[in-house]
Amino acid sequence: MAYDIYDASIPPLIHMLGSLSTILSKGEAHGGIDPAEARLAPDMLPLKNQVYIATDGAKGCGARLAGVDIPKYEDTEATYPELKVRVAKTIAFLKTLDRKSFAGAENKEIVLKFPNTTLEYNGRDYVGNFVMPNTFFHITTVYGILRNRGVKLGKNDYLGGLKE
Repeated sequence: MAYDIYDASIPPLIHMLGSLSTILSKGEAHGGIDPAEARLAPDMLPLKNQVYIATDGAKGCGARLAGVDIPKYEDTEATYPELKVRVAKTIAFLKTLDRKSFAGAENKEIVLKFPNTTLEYNGRDYVGNFVMPNTFFHITTVYGILRNRGVKLGKNDYLGGLKE
């Protein structure tokens, strides 16, 4: 089977969300870091919002490419256990998507409307130039916030299962 847009998006998103869950578990075990307050810089969103955006990007990608409704989350999670449930719920959703529904999605028109701009992509560019870099940015930011607060994290936690 040829490598396709499903392979380029869904398995790596599931993998990295698994890493995010591991990172959150280590933050929780460390203690003393409030996900609603902890951030890298005063003008950056806190850890919980980084998780919201990473999971929203992943579920939005899968849904848009597969042509299904995007699951709605209320963005009320504020604790590590709640954030990990959100990540698990996103992974579970991505695993329900049928590979066949992605046929031709690399050429699908994707339009994202934000308060100050509208972005337009074909499916291939949406995955490669928006979803993956943006989702990984927010996962990396969670890693950075926790690492900066003394949580013992390393590259293996981020990459998830690196063989030594």
